[in-house]
Amino acid sequence: MAPLQAELRQALEAGLDPPHAVVAGALCGNLLDCWPALWTFAHVDGVEPTNNAAERALRPAVLWRTGSFGTQREDGSRFVERLLTVAATGKQQGRGLLDFLVQAVTACRLGLPPPSLVPVPSA
Repeated sequence: MAPLQAELRQALEAGLDPPHAVVAGALCGNLLDCWPALWTFAHVDGVEPTNNAAERALRPAVLWRTGSFGTQREDGSRFVERLLTVAATGKQQGRGLLDFLVQAVTACRLGLPPPSLVPVPSA
């Protein structure tokens, strides 16, 4: 990994110098500013080198927005983002969306605290 890091760093530093700085200077500077974070995946177990999991988690929201033309008001946007968050979190935890929503509405009607999306730590 060290030779690759050295080669990339050299290329980024070269991108800061004219004539490359006009086109790539900002990108190269930003990448150099977060240099240690770029290599976290190489030093920390379980950290993936890509953001594919995040992209896949966002995909249903993007498809919904594209197919429904979004929302017209701020209230609708908040509702959709919260519902999609609950759906994505439930999917990650293997929990059903309908079950969670029934629990939430029941708790509200009974004046109880809402159910949590935070997973219960295993003992």
